Amino acid sequence: MSNTEELSEEERLAAEWAALAEDGGDMGDMADMGGGGSTRVLNQDEIDSLLGFDQGGAGDGDNTGILALVNSALVNYERLPMLEVVFDRLVRTMSTSLRNFTSDNVEVSLDQISSVRFGDYLNSIPLPAMLSVFKAEEWDNYGLMVVDSALIYSIVDVLLGGRRGTAAMRIEGRPYTTIERNLVERMVHVVLSDLSAAFDPLSPVTFRFDRLETNPRFATIARPANAAVLVKLRIDMEDRGGRLELMIPYATLEPVRELLLQMFMGEKFGRDSIWETHLASELLVTDVDISAVLDEVTMTLHDVLNWRVGTRILLNATPDGAIELRCGDVSMFQGRMGRKGGHIAMRIERELPKQEVMRL
Repeated sequence: MSNTEELSEEERLAAEWAALAEDGGDMGDMADMGGGGSTRVLNQDEIDSLLGFDQGGAGDGDNTGILALVNSALVNYERLPMLEVVFDRLVRTMSTSLRNFTSDNVEVSLDQISSVRFGDYLNSIPLPAMLSVFKAEEWDNYGLMVVDSALIYSIVDVLLGGRRGTAAMRIEGRPYTTIERNLVERMVHVVLSDLSAAFDPLSPVTFRFDRLETNPRFATIARPANAAVLVKLRIDMEDRGGRLELMIPYATLEPVRELLLQMFMGEKFGRDSIWETHLASELLVTDVDISAVLDEVTMTLHDVLNWRVGTRILLNATPDGAIELRCGDVSMFQGRMGRKGGHIAMRIERELPKQEVMRL
């Protein structure tokens, strides 16, 4: 029995050593991956984890890994709070302008403001569509306005007297006619005028229509990797309508970036005329201490410490000498000393120049 137990114990130890040897061989293979030895191929789960995708294959769950580094280059539009104010103003003005333009009941709503890469957005534009390139004159850069097919046919139908209650006729697969392009261009001019008016309280700018394209490749106004602000607008004309999108690169907004960072419109809209009037009226009745300086003598601190009661200080002032009137440390006027009604008075002869006031 003892020999049998010893043999079984030896077999168990041998099996354990064999298992450790196999594990050591696997570790050696992994160590040789960088040295030209055996290589190990990553499976799909490991690749997804490195790229930041979740286990299901979709990368919307966790924005980690390489995707986090790539997406961190985008600038969030929330860092420019004034953009929301500007585009809210645009929605209000566009509703009125398009009603006058189409003579129909038009409702404009703001769907979304987001940040995108220019190249990604250009590849995602649903065709057919019209892409209008416009230039910001004062900022010396360009923007893009995209009118989708539904809005194009709706505008053409409304402007050419189409009946209400009937869907606009769409003929897909053909280029847009000259009449359709001209009508859409007229609408683009109206929108650009309203966009200029929306930015006017913040910074005067003129958006000028440049060209109208139907191929996104010909509407490239920035590098594909550049960040841009995308504004999606919905235009409804009773039973017709469509979408209009504004794409403005951040490079275009750079000249007014400091203004867009403000939380409110700034000094132009923040002025309070009632408070200004009250402050001005109170300043005019404020008491101010004025000192008449006959003369100044420069002395050493040693002489000042030796002053006693009865010490005389010789001044160079004369009865007809000029005297300065000072408010604090600022010299304001110069005049002559005299008497009036038993009081010592001073007659102002001239006002000291501003540069002299600053020097004094």
